[in-house]
Amino acid sequence: MTEELTLALDTASATVSVALHDGERVLAERAGEQGGKHAEQLTPLIEAVLAESGRTRAQLTGVVAGVGPGPFTGLRVGLVTANVLAYALELEVKGVCSLDAVALDAVRAGAIGSFIAAMDARRREVYWARYDVTEIDGVSVPVRTQLPEVSAAADIELQGLRVAGRGALLYPDVLNQPLEGSLDPSAGALASLAALDKRFVLEPEPLYLRRPDAQANISRKRVLK
Repeated sequence: MTEELTLALDTASATVSVALHDGERVLAERAGEQGGKHAEQLTPLIEAVLAESGRTRAQLTGVVAGVGPGPFTGLRVGLVTANVLAYALELEVKGVCSLDAVALDAVRAGAIGSFIAAMDARRREVYWARYDVTEIDGVSVPVRTQLPEVSAAADIELQGLRVAGRGALLYPDVLNQPLEGSLDPSAGALASLAALDKRFVLEPEPLYLRRPDAQANISRKRVLK
């Protein structure tokens, strides 16, 4: 029987995360030590988790990628890498919302009821969504109750809810101290969600909530003849 072996990666935040998952548990997980530099760190991290678990690329049976929300460049690096690798190995690529991974780590750390997950969106804004904790097959998980949004931290109507993720750490004056759990999306959490229930699985397309910062100037001057 072929071992299920999923490579998961997330580049939606400044911290690159890569993990290997066997359908039930995380076998190995690594995070980049440098903020940004997604392209430079991603491939070495993939090789590191494979080496740590004693597996090879040829043994992979699937790929999971965080789809954001996140910055244009970071998301593009992760999703292009996931799609190229899957194409070369003839594997399926699954997408998972990166905020869902932040929320799952908060639930694993003890979050209950309803709460908000928030990631750094720069420009003094955050990517965020609301969650309710429920059970699937006896496992407590966060179920997103709205589409992710981007806004100034002060514009979020908390309604008394606690906040998970780096957003709360960056803006404690308006979002309070963060819930326990990972501040940035964990690739291991992405893989766990994809393995747990297909409702967490999305198309492997980047979730951009903003236009890219760098845009080509397509205006053209009229040429006189």
